[in-house]
Amino acid sequence: MKAQFKYAFSAGLTVRGGTFAVILLMNLVFILFGVFGMLPFAANVTAVALCGTGVAVMMALNLVGDIAIARRMFAAPGAYLYALTPVPRWKPLLASVVAMLAADVVTMTFPILGVTWLSLRLAGESIGAVVWDSIRGNASDWLFGLWFIALMLAGYLFIVMVILFCAAMKKSVFYQKPAGGLLTALTALGAFYVHGLSSLLLAPLGVVERWGWWFLVTVGRTGIIAYLFLVLIQAAALFAATARLMERKMNI
Repeated sequence: MKAQFKYAFSAGLTVRGGTFAVILLMNLVFILFGVFGMLPFAANVTAVALCGTGVAVMMALNLVGDIAIARRMFAAPGAYLYALTPVPRWKPLLASVVAMLAADVVTMTFPILGVTWLSLRLAGESIGAVVWDSIRGNASDWLFGLWFIALMLAGYLFIVMVILFCAAMKKSVFYQKPAGGLLTALTALGAFYVHGLSSLLLAPLGVVERWGWWFLVTVGRTGIIAYLFLVLIQAAALFAATARLMERKMNI
C-alpha cells in the first residue's frame, strides 16, 4: 500500500505541486506584510484580487491533477503498470481516491484561508476579534459546523466515486458498445438519481421537495449526521463496484 500511495500522490503532485507552492508563498508574503501594516489600501485590494485569482487557478489545476491520477488507472501508458501490479484492485483504487481528496483539500484550504484573512483586513475587521467571537460561539454551532464540513467532504467523495465508477464502466462493460458514451452518461445520471431517491429514507428527519423526477430532502441539525452516513454508504458502494469492475478485463 505504501508504494500505491507514493505513485498516486506523485501522479497528481507533478501537475499542481509547483503552482500550490507559488500561491502559498504569495499568500504568506501578503499576510506577513499585512500583519506589520506595510500594505496601503490599494496594495490590500491588489493582494485580495491576486489571492482570489490564485484560488480559482488552484481549483482548475486540482481538476487537472485529479484527471492525471484517474488517467493512471484507465489510460495508457500509465494504466499498463497499474493493471499489472499484483495486488487487489481495491488497494491502488483506495490510494488514488485518498490522493485526490487529500491533495484537493490541502491545496484549497490554505489559499481560501489566506484570501479570507486578507478580505477581513481589507474590510477593516479585527482578525483577533473575529476569531475570539467564533471561539466564544455556542458549542452546538461549532459541532454543527464540523458535521457540515464532514458532509461536504463526503459529498465530494461521492462525486469522485461516481466519476471513477463511470470510467470503469466505460472501459469494461460499455467498451466498444454502440452509444457507449451515452450509456456512460446515463449511468452517471442514474447514480445521482438513486442518490436523490435514497435520501427519502431521511424524510422523517427533514422536509421533502420534489422537482419533477428528482427529490430533495432538506435536513436540519438532527438529520445531518444521518445524511452524512447515508452519503458515505453510497460512496462505499460505488467504491466496491468500481473495484469489482477493475478486477475484470479492463480495456486500456
